[in-house]
Amino acid sequence: MRRALISAACAVTTVTALAFPASAAPGPAQAKGEVSEYVVLYKEGASLGQAHRAVSAAGGKVVHENRDVGVATVTSQNPEFIHAVMNQRALDGVAHNRIIGEAPKAKKKAPKAEKLNGTLHGAENKAAPAGKPSKDTEPLADLQWDMKQMHATADGSYKKEPGDRRVLVGVLDTGVDGDHPDIAPNFNRKLSRNFTHDIPADANGNEVDGPCEFTSCVDPNDWDDNDHGTHVASTIASPRNGLGMAGVAPNVSIVNLRVGQDSGYFFLQPTVDGLTYAAKNGIDVVNMSYYIDPWLWNCGDNPADSPEDQLEQRTIIKAAQRALDFAHDRGVTLISAAGNDLVDYTKTNTDDSSPDFPSTPGEEPHDRTVPASCVSMPSEGENVIPISATGPSGRKSYYSSFGNGYVAVAAPGGDKVDNADQRPDDKGGIWAAYPERLAKERGELNADGTPNVSYIIRSCKGDKCAYYQSIQGTSMASPHAVGVAALIVSKYGHRDRSGGLTMDPRLVERVLRGTATPKACPSPATVEYVWYTKSNGQWVKHTSTQTCEGSKGQNGFFGSGIVDALNAVSR
Repeated sequence: MRRALISAACAVTTVTALAFPASAAPGPAQAKGEVSEYVVLYKEGASLGQAHRAVSAAGGKVVHENRDVGVATVTSQNPEFIHAVMNQRALDGVAHNRIIGEAPKAKKKAPKAEKLNGTLHGAENKAAPAGKPSKDTEPLADLQWDMKQMHATADGSYKKEPGDRRVLVGVLDTGVDGDHPDIAPNFNRKLSRNFTHDIPADANGNEVDGPCEFTSCVDPNDWDDNDHGTHVASTIASPRNGLGMAGVAPNVSIVNLRVGQDSGYFFLQPTVDGLTYAAKNGIDVVNMSYYIDPWLWNCGDNPADSPEDQLEQRTIIKAAQRALDFAHDRGVTLISAAGNDLVDYTKTNTDDSSPDFPSTPGEEPHDRTVPASCVSMPSEGENVIPISATGPSGRKSYYSSFGNGYVAVAAPGGDKVDNADQRPDDKGGIWAAYPERLAKERGELNADGTPNVSYIIRSCKGDKCAYYQSIQGTSMASPHAVGVAALIVSKYGHRDRSGGLTMDPRLVERVLRGTATPKACPSPATVEYVWYTKSNGQWVKHTSTQTCEGSKGQNGFFGSGIVDALNAVSR
């Protein structure tokens, strides 16, 4: 292990921390003697010993440490710990970490579906049953409008390049069901890791992940209590095995790098740990369909935030960027969802959802104006490729965030209201693997195992059955682009020292962008999206006005265009 905490290759600018004004309250303080948890950022160039002594001098104790990028989880009983940290020259930032409470007895809270994928459940129209497949297609291939849109089909990219098992794709998410019949053949259990602990309750005593199912509140590395990570993994690399459906790159290997909670929250330390692990273990491409909680956008000096919150957001930006740089410099292609906020990330926006997770008792989200200089991490991190979403018609999905200079490329993400009557229809979502255990727990199956909801379908081969669900979101768009990136590495990569394949992430991005199908802004460029959802038996109309800027070759809705798997492997 290298003594230097931060690689010299990391292009991170060290910012001198600002002291809190004497008149500024640091926010709700912990009671004296109460243990709180923080994430601390070591100063670049500081030795490990200097950083440890500084943490101790501030009244903290290191309980977990990532020496590759100098980020540590620290506990402290000092109510002035944050102030004390910023008086230490060897430390460069501090943020509240999640508070772990006692496990409640109540049932687990439902996942944060809107944040993760914008799902419109309870659609009125059932998915049309798949037609009889040919010998070259999977049984549910007819449902995969998404794969047809990007030519990832039996007569398209599968024939030219189905992917190489030596290519490793890391799924930074809520976990992956490694036993799902349509994931297991491509699941790399040996390399998979879980970087999270279940969080029973938050600082206000509200249930988060609920009671822990496993010892030490650590789930196995082939487990998904949410469903999000399993769906993502399936889209990337479900195999062609005569069951269900295939992913974009059906022959590559999936590595579960769990960084998200059961409840759908994603925190700083697990993200940092997941990225550095990917860099050190030969992962070629990672999918990041989330933002780092608790801030949707991180602003270093927003007057709407307290000095303590400003410091926390600066710390998230710097720590996450260090980890992103560490991974990118070691051959990891970084791909992220652009967000489901229906807004242009290059403009000033409003945020009423942050902080979405309380670090201290009584903390609640507050309204704030967010200039374009604020960043959502990891999607707006340097060297990250953000992906917007498209629907079945090829339009930008109504919910997808956008921005000229922000979005790199677009990919199918689903749009359940991209139809003539603008009502939710599961056929417009993205179908991918769903853990059977969750379907049973959530009451979505009949006694005979058939689904009783419209957004789940079953496929059987002999006595082996598997389940799939239809959801939508930029979370679903990103893995389509990741699958194409994995095909690019499979086709054009070269052997690395361990016998795998590798390719410079800059070249991967160049091919991904250069082989996308250019798509111009709509005409007129300002679009009023209209859709309906059902509430109390009545249809409710929703609208959103969004403007596309840029040329056919590069614009805010589609970036360089819609990814194309066949084009990418046909150079």
